[in-house]
Amino acid sequence: MLPTSSPDILDRIVNAVEAVRLRLRRATAALEAAGIPYAVVGGNAVAAWVALEDEAAVRFTQDVDILLRRADLDAATIPMEAAGFVRRHVKSIDMFLDGPGARARDAVHILFAGEKVKAEDLHPSPDVSEAEGLSSMRVISLMPLVRMKLTSYRDKDRTHLRDMLDVGLIDAGWVATLPPELGARLQHLIDTPGG
Repeated sequence: MLPTSSPDILDRIVNAVEAVRLRLRRATAALEAAGIPYAVVGGNAVAAWVALEDEAAVRFTQDVDILLRRADLDAATIPMEAAGFVRRHVKSIDMFLDGPGARARDAVHILFAGEKVKAEDLHPSPDVSEAEGLSSMRVISLMPLVRMKLTSYRDKDRTHLRDMLDVGLIDAGWVATLPPELGARLQHLIDTPGG
Protein backbone atom coordinates (compact mmCIF):
# COMPACT_ATOMS: atom_id res chain seq x y z
CA MET A 1 0.00 0.00 0.00
CA LEU A 2 1.29 3.46 -0.93
CA PRO A 3 1.68 6.07 1.79
CA THR A 4 -1.16 8.60 1.84
CA SER A 5 1.30 11.43 1.15
CA SER A 6 2.39 9.95 -2.20
CA PRO A 7 1.18 11.63 -5.40
CA ASP A 8 -1.82 10.14 -7.12
CA ILE A 9 -0.73 7.32 -9.46
CA LEU A 10 -2.48 8.97 -12.40
CA ASP A 11 -0.47 12.14 -11.78
CA ARG A 12 2.72 10.08 -11.76
CA ILE A 13 1.81 8.50 -15.09
CA VAL A 14 1.01 11.89 -16.62
CA ASN A 15 4.27 13.32 -15.25
CA ALA A 16 6.30 10.46 -16.77
CA VAL A 17 4.71 10.92 -20.21
CA GLU A 18 5.14 14.68 -20.05
CA ALA A 19 8.82 14.42 -19.05
CA VAL A 20 9.58 12.35 -22.16
CA ARG A 21 7.57 14.70 -24.38
CA LEU A 22 9.38 17.76 -23.04
CA ARG A 23 12.79 16.05 -23.38
CA LEU A 24 12.02 15.21 -27.00
CA ARG A 25 10.79 18.73 -27.72
CA ARG A 26 13.84 20.41 -26.09
CA ALA A 27 16.30 18.15 -27.90
CA THR A 28 14.73 18.53 -31.34
CA ALA A 29 14.27 22.29 -30.90
CA ALA A 30 17.96 22.66 -29.96
CA LEU A 31 19.11 20.64 -32.97
CA GLU A 32 16.70 22.46 -35.32
CA ALA A 33 17.85 25.89 -34.12
CA ALA A 34 21.49 24.91 -34.63
CA GLY A 35 20.87 23.44 -38.08
CA ILE A 36 22.19 19.99 -37.07
CA PRO A 37 20.77 17.23 -39.31
CA TYR A 38 18.95 14.66 -37.17
CA ALA A 39 15.98 12.31 -37.15
CA VAL A 40 13.76 11.11 -34.32
CA VAL A 41 13.84 7.31 -34.29
CA GLY A 42 12.69 4.55 -31.95
CA GLY A 43 9.43 4.54 -30.04
CA ASN A 44 8.78 8.24 -30.50
CA ALA A 45 9.07 7.87 -34.28
CA VAL A 46 6.63 4.97 -34.14
CA ALA A 47 4.28 7.06 -31.99
CA ALA A 48 4.45 9.95 -34.46
CA TRP A 49 3.55 7.72 -37.40
CA VAL A 50 0.84 5.81 -35.49
CA ALA A 51 -0.70 9.11 -34.30
CA LEU A 52 -1.24 10.11 -37.93
CA GLU A 53 -3.55 7.10 -38.30
CA ASP A 54 -5.08 6.66 -34.84
CA GLU A 55 -4.15 8.75 -31.78
CA ALA A 56 -5.79 6.20 -29.49
CA ALA A 57 -3.31 3.55 -30.68
CA VAL A 58 -0.23 5.55 -29.62
CA ARG A 59 1.92 3.71 -27.10
CA PHE A 60 3.95 5.52 -24.45
CA THR A 61 7.72 5.17 -24.66
CA GLN A 62 10.29 6.16 -22.04
CA ASP A 63 13.10 6.52 -24.57
CA VAL A 64 14.13 9.50 -26.64
CA ASP A 65 16.26 8.21 -29.51
CA ILE A 66 17.88 10.57 -31.99
CA LEU A 67 19.77 9.62 -35.14
CA LEU A 68 22.84 11.76 -35.91
CA ARG A 69 25.79 11.50 -38.22
CA ARG A 70 28.84 10.68 -36.10
CA ALA A 71 30.66 13.67 -37.64
CA ASP A 72 27.95 15.96 -36.18
CA LEU A 73 28.13 14.70 -32.58
CA ASP A 74 30.53 17.40 -31.36
CA ALA A 75 28.58 20.14 -33.14
CA ALA A 76 25.32 18.79 -31.65
CA THR A 77 26.82 18.89 -28.16
CA ILE A 78 26.90 22.71 -28.11
CA PRO A 79 23.14 23.32 -28.56
CA MET A 80 22.22 20.25 -26.51
CA GLU A 81 24.29 21.46 -23.55
CA ALA A 82 22.82 24.95 -23.98
CA ALA A 83 19.39 23.29 -23.64
CA GLY A 84 20.43 21.73 -20.32
CA PHE A 85 21.63 18.30 -21.46
CA VAL A 86 24.91 16.71 -20.33
CA ARG A 87 26.85 14.58 -22.80
CA ARG A 88 27.97 11.15 -21.57
CA HIS A 89 29.28 7.91 -23.01
CA VAL A 90 27.91 5.02 -20.93
CA LYS A 91 28.24 1.31 -21.75
CA SER A 92 29.18 2.04 -25.38
CA ILE A 93 26.18 4.37 -25.81
CA ASP A 94 26.46 8.08 -26.50
CA MET A 95 23.73 10.04 -24.77
CA PHE A 96 22.72 13.42 -23.46
CA LEU A 97 21.50 13.17 -19.88
CA ASP A 98 18.59 15.43 -19.02
CA GLY A 99 20.63 17.47 -16.54
CA PRO A 100 23.64 16.80 -14.32
CA GLY A 101 21.85 14.49 -11.87
CA ALA A 102 19.86 12.54 -14.45
CA ARG A 103 20.04 8.79 -14.97
CA ALA A 104 20.67 7.05 -18.30
CA ARG A 105 16.94 6.36 -18.43
CA ASP A 106 16.36 10.14 -18.42
CA ALA A 107 18.42 10.87 -21.49
CA VAL A 108 18.45 11.38 -25.22
CA HIS A 109 20.13 8.29 -26.67
CA ILE A 110 22.14 8.78 -29.85
CA LEU A 111 22.24 6.31 -32.74
CA PHE A 112 24.65 6.93 -35.57
CA ALA A 113 23.56 7.15 -39.19
CA GLY A 114 25.05 4.51 -41.46
CA GLU A 115 26.33 2.42 -38.53
CA LYS A 116 25.06 -0.75 -36.93
CA VAL A 117 23.68 -0.28 -33.43
CA LYS A 118 25.02 -3.71 -32.45
CA ALA A 119 27.75 -5.59 -34.32
CA GLU A 120 25.40 -8.51 -35.00
CA ASP A 121 22.68 -6.34 -36.56
CA LEU A 122 21.72 -7.30 -40.10
CA HIS A 123 21.71 -3.72 -41.41
CA PRO A 124 23.11 -0.33 -40.41
CA SER A 125 20.95 2.61 -39.37
CA PRO A 126 19.66 4.83 -42.18
CA ASP A 127 20.98 8.29 -42.91
CA VAL A 128 19.36 11.37 -41.39
CA SER A 129 18.46 12.45 -44.92
CA GLU A 130 15.78 9.73 -44.81
CA ALA A 131 13.67 11.87 -42.49
CA GLU A 132 10.71 14.13 -42.99
CA GLY A 133 9.15 16.96 -41.06
CA LEU A 134 6.23 15.89 -38.90
CA SER A 135 4.94 18.79 -36.86
CA SER A 136 7.95 20.67 -35.44
CA MET A 137 10.51 17.87 -35.68
CA ARG A 138 12.29 15.63 -38.19
CA VAL A 139 11.13 12.02 -37.93
CA ILE A 140 12.67 9.10 -39.78
CA SER A 141 10.53 8.13 -42.77
CA LEU A 142 8.31 5.10 -42.45
CA MET A 143 10.29 2.63 -44.61
CA PRO A 144 13.65 3.17 -42.84
CA LEU A 145 11.84 3.08 -39.47
CA VAL A 146 10.34 -0.30 -40.35
CA ARG A 147 13.77 -1.55 -41.46
CA MET A 148 15.29 -0.36 -38.15
CA LYS A 149 12.58 -2.10 -36.11
CA LEU A 150 12.92 -5.31 -38.10
CA THR A 151 16.71 -5.19 -37.75
CA SER A 152 16.64 -4.70 -33.98
CA TYR A 153 13.67 -7.07 -33.51
CA ARG A 154 13.56 -7.00 -29.71
CA ASP A 155 10.22 -7.54 -27.92
CA LYS A 156 9.48 -3.82 -27.97
CA ASP A 157 10.39 -3.57 -31.66
CA ARG A 158 7.99 -6.39 -32.50
CA THR A 159 5.31 -4.61 -30.46
CA HIS A 160 5.96 -1.37 -32.34
CA LEU A 161 5.73 -3.22 -35.66
CA ARG A 162 2.44 -4.82 -34.59
CA ASP A 163 1.14 -1.36 -33.70
CA MET A 164 2.02 -0.15 -37.20
CA LEU A 165 0.33 -3.23 -38.70
CA ASP A 166 -2.78 -2.73 -36.54
CA VAL A 167 -3.36 0.85 -37.75
CA GLY A 168 -2.62 -0.02 -41.38
CA LEU A 169 0.66 1.86 -41.79
CA ILE A 170 2.28 -1.34 -43.05
CA ASP A 171 0.83 -4.56 -44.41
CA ALA A 172 1.72 -7.77 -46.25
CA GLY A 173 2.57 -5.78 -49.36
CA TRP A 174 5.69 -4.50 -47.59
CA VAL A 175 7.25 -7.96 -47.29
CA ALA A 176 8.50 -8.07 -50.88
CA THR A 177 9.94 -4.54 -50.67
CA LEU A 178 12.30 -5.44 -47.83
CA PRO A 179 15.60 -7.32 -47.80
CA PRO A 180 14.66 -11.04 -47.62
CA GLU A 181 15.67 -11.58 -43.98
CA LEU A 182 13.69 -8.53 -42.86
CA GLY A 183 10.74 -9.48 -45.05
CA ALA A 184 10.68 -12.89 -43.39
CA ARG A 185 10.53 -11.24 -39.97
CA LEU A 186 7.64 -9.02 -41.04
CA GLN A 187 5.81 -11.99 -42.54
CA HIS A 188 6.21 -13.86 -39.24
CA LEU A 189 4.60 -10.94 -37.39
CA ILE A 190 1.75 -10.88 -39.89
CA ASP A 191 1.27 -14.65 -39.50
CA THR A 192 1.36 -14.47 -35.68
CA PRO A 193 -0.68 -11.38 -34.77
CA GLY A 194 -1.07 -12.35 -31.11
CA GLY A 195 2.64 -12.85 -30.55
